[in-house]
Amino acid sequence: MHVSVAPGPLSWPVRNRRKVQSGVGLIEVLVAVLVLSIGFLGVAALQVMSLSTNNSAMARSMATISSYSILDAMRADITTAGAGGYNTTFAANACPAAAGTLVSAQLNQWCSQLAKNLGASAFTKGTIACTGTNPVSCTVTIAFDDSRAGVGGSSNQQIVTKGML
Repeated sequence: MHVSVAPGPLSWPVRNRRKVQSGVGLIEVLVAVLVLSIGFLGVAALQVMSLSTNNSAMARSMATISSYSILDAMRADITTAGAGGYNTTFAANACPAAAGTLVSAQLNQWCSQLAKNLGASAFTKGTIACTGTNPVSCTVTIAFDDSRAGVGGSSNQQIVTKGML
């Protein structure tokens, strides 16, 4: 018995068959790793920017809270505030001494609070200016270095709060 085989792909010699690639090549893996690495670097940069912006916002919030703090202290001593007893300018690295009076103790405490929250440097300054007697109008200005704001931020920040006592 003789079996004849029709010519077809199975009867061709092996050397003529095309090899079909299976699996993933090394270049493709390296490109995928490169793309993922660039993505992770972008996420890390975004996180760093978020942290610096958050620190900057916290510093502005602390400055605002400090200005409300001294306004409340002056509201409790409205006569002295109206007479200009609180009117002063100082740097947080040179706080006024608490010389035994209520005004000097409150100014010393406020300056120490500014130094603790915003940095004890010559750039952190507090200014109080009150005028009038009924009502007493006060302007509290706090200037501080906000270099941690990062790109697009200003290193010199100023918070101005006006209040009627």
